Amino acid sequence: MKILIIEDEPKTGKFLKKGLAEAGFVADVAADGRDGLHLALTESYDLVVLDVMLPGIDGWGVLREMRRAGKQVPVLFLTARDQVDDRVKGLELGADDYLVKPFAFSELLARVRTLLRRGNAGQVLEITKVADLELDLPRHRVVRAGKRIALTVKEFALLELLMRRQGEVLPRSLIASQIWDMNFDSDTNVIDVAVRRLRAKIDDGFDVKLIRTVRGMGYILEAPEP
Repeated sequence: MKILIIEDEPKTGKFLKKGLAEAGFVADVAADGRDGLHLALTESYDLVVLDVMLPGIDGWGVLREMRRAGKQVPVLFLTARDQVDDRVKGLELGADDYLVKPFAFSELLARVRTLLRRGNAGQVLEITKVADLELDLPRHRVVRAGKRIALTVKEFALLELLMRRQGEVLPRSLIASQIWDMNFDSDTNVIDVAVRRLRAKIDDGFDVKLIRTVRGMGYILEAPEP
């Protein structure tokens, strides 16, 4: 899943991006309100972490313009302003949660996961199934044919992406940007190695293979036709 962080304090932005990456998320960081609003309106995100005191356009203005444009992505306000009136204003503008600095990253991560589950209700199931493969997002658990499969954080994120877009051929460039937050370099085999390792865990030992390579295009996960 992809998160937008709009935060003008470089250390905080870097800390959040690193922590979220370690938790299996891909994050973009914008250092001012105008850049953040542009990304929020032109890119697809599952959640926005938004500071209030921003150069260019403050957090109130960013959120107001997002909602005016019909962007209903969940928004978590993260700010040093802890007055009740500020919290009320943010919620009235359409924020989904409010966390005051300084904060414990564990609490922020818990709130992020809660908002993602709430925001995806009715759109992306907490438990996703393809054939006999089951991905339990809240519990970070993968089971195939009743057998528990241990995955690394990146492998889990890669499998989630493939399952959420099952039946769709995903190019290496998209996988690189979504999972590794990097531009695809045709000289690197990072994506191929990662998919090979995931396939070894998901498909090896099972009669039905779910992950396959589409030569010259990318990778696809789908249940074979009966």
